[in-house]
Amino acid sequence: MEYNTLKVEIADHIATVTLNRPPVNAQNAELRAEITEAFDILSDREDVRVIVLTGSGKVFSAGADIRERPNLGENPGAYGRHNRLVRESYYAVAECSKPIIVAINGPAMGAGFGLVMASDIWVASEDAYVSMPEINVGLAGGMTFVRKYFSQSTARRMFYTGMKVSGQELYRLGLVEACVPADQLMPYCMDLAREIASKSPVALRLAKEAAKMTEVMPTRDAYRYEQGNTVALSKTEDTREAQRAFLEKRAPRFVGR
Repeated sequence: MEYNTLKVEIADHIATVTLNRPPVNAQNAELRAEITEAFDILSDREDVRVIVLTGSGKVFSAGADIRERPNLGENPGAYGRHNRLVRESYYAVAECSKPIIVAINGPAMGAGFGLVMASDIWVASEDAYVSMPEINVGLAGGMTFVRKYFSQSTARRMFYTGMKVSGQELYRLGLVEACVPADQLMPYCMDLAREIASKSPVALRLAKEAAKMTEVMPTRDAYRYEQGNTVALSKTEDTREAQRAFLEKRAPRFVGR
């Protein structure tokens, strides 16, 4: 998978996606289109069980490339196309069928923080922070997702002031799994990715689906939905292999069906 603004590497059922638009991985139309395409492809690839998302350099992503903004209003339909591309790049990550670990290697601002919030498991380096700085350039967006993770007061303060929330504070709040020195970030995330990749790909797909679906379902319906998944999984070769391996005290050998 070759891209101009992304690096995608696949090995041992793990895909590593690196935002690669120096110096700060600002998101322009090309990067967003490539994010959408890459995650749609990875969602379908049978040789990928888990994805690690990170940024090149010392910044995860500084958010939207503001240089694209001034000319959008000059052409009819330009803002509509721009906003659609922004939405779809977010949802390509959020709706990907594979678990996504985000390695926040530095500042994740605005749309950069959006990519973090679209991911499943967050891990931060000690020099990382998240923010919604749109107010500083006369814009306002992102409250839809920020309020899901922060209290009303903190979310609104972030939204009204553009304040930064450090990796250490994210860990204190329980929003990241770990806040580690920069040189330990990728090793930590890759160890976690290998643990996830060792599981049944069939079970992983339904686990990811359930994680998203049950967020928007009434509790009774969500419980029944998950019980249905368990029944379906019990009929697969992978589940029978996992149970045999457990009883025989050996590593399972999954076939993905």
